[in-house]
Amino acid sequence: MVLEHSHLKENKTIEISGSKSISNRLLILHQLFDNILIQNLSNSQDTQLLQAALQSDSDIIDIHHAGTAMRFLTSYYAIQEGKTVVLTGSERMKQRPIKFLVDALRDLGAEISYLENEGFPPLKISGKKILKSTVRIPANISSQFITSLMLIGAKLENGLQIKLEGTVTSKPYLEMTLKILRTVGINNHWEGNVIKIQPNIHTEKHSQSIPFVVESDWSSASYYYSLAAISRKTINLKWFKQFSLQGDSRIKEIYWKFFGVNTISEGAESRISLLPEHYFQFPEKIVLNMNDCPDIAQTLCVTATSLKIPFEITGLETLKIKETDRLQALKSELFKIGCIAEITDDSIVSQKFFEPDENISIATYNDHRMAMSFAPFCLIKSLTIENPEVVEKSYPNFWLDFAQITEKTN
Repeated sequence: MVLEHSHLKENKTIEISGSKSISNRLLILHQLFDNILIQNLSNSQDTQLLQAALQSDSDIIDIHHAGTAMRFLTSYYAIQEGKTVVLTGSERMKQRPIKFLVDALRDLGAEISYLENEGFPPLKISGKKILKSTVRIPANISSQFITSLMLIGAKLENGLQIKLEGTVTSKPYLEMTLKILRTVGINNHWEGNVIKIQPNIHTEKHSQSIPFVVESDWSSASYYYSLAAISRKTINLKWFKQFSLQGDSRIKEIYWKFFGVNTISEGAESRISLLPEHYFQFPEKIVLNMNDCPDIAQTLCVTATSLKIPFEITGLETLKIKETDRLQALKSELFKIGCIAEITDDSIVSQKFFEPDENISIATYNDHRMAMSFAPFCLIKSLTIENPEVVEKSYPNFWLDFAQITEKTN
């Protein structure tokens, strides 16, 4: 897909569907307890794949590239007494580690085996009743492993106590899970490095229904913050709450501090306006730990490169196990838009900016965020986004929305 050199239309409004992270958690809880009425469910491919898997009677469940579905379903099927399934996915999914979660579930008494390579999908899961109620798991791994355990905790006869070993990464995602559990009537407590999920009689099937309106996705909003920062023009977004459950809502503070984009909340339709300060003094360098919001790191690096602001971003250790090794991919593609960067296991640092070539073609590595995070660079120069359909994983309407608010520069 060719994105011509464009400018941003002033003061346009975009409506983004429900958060993928919240939707996926609610789908598992709805399947376990059947008392949640979900409204504004995400239309992302990941959420649709998870929904289809939960409704399937097949004994082979293929979740393709949906990493969240793989992790959440591993725990879900482990407690489905009498049901045996094979949980598989794409070739990339078979390279994404799941050992820490499988080890934790096995410690609880689950029956799970690897069908190909040790520590990786596909998995054979024979569901059974789990009576143990205490488990240990490293704290510095993907929060989805821990969330997967938290979601089934209230369904276990004795609840679940999760002891986190080491330093917690992606803490806001765990806090979001706890808040969602409380909203649907599941008591929980997090003190120190121990998370306790209570067994909850109030969440049994056929109890009173609980309506839950899913707020829009803040990581999807990040691309519009990037557009606002580069163009210095206003954009409006609908269905975003001022006090959000999502860790990625930290984008508000980040883009205010480093790019002068103010977020103004309006009550009607939970609308927010992104208002760039026109006389904002950009920093000499962006130094930032994004341990609690790694999914918006790619967007920030592209914004900074577009404005030629040096950056040093740390706390990105989980990016190596995403749809692609996002740090290596980011380094390679930033070079194409004029940034020489160095990476470590958990950081990316700009070294030098230069004028990029005219024919820019961004590889997307089967990674939705690579495609969307680089799109705003069209405000600087024309570029091609390879395999643009990857956006369906999290934001199927992205290109339609993007076209609504940008216009080719003559």
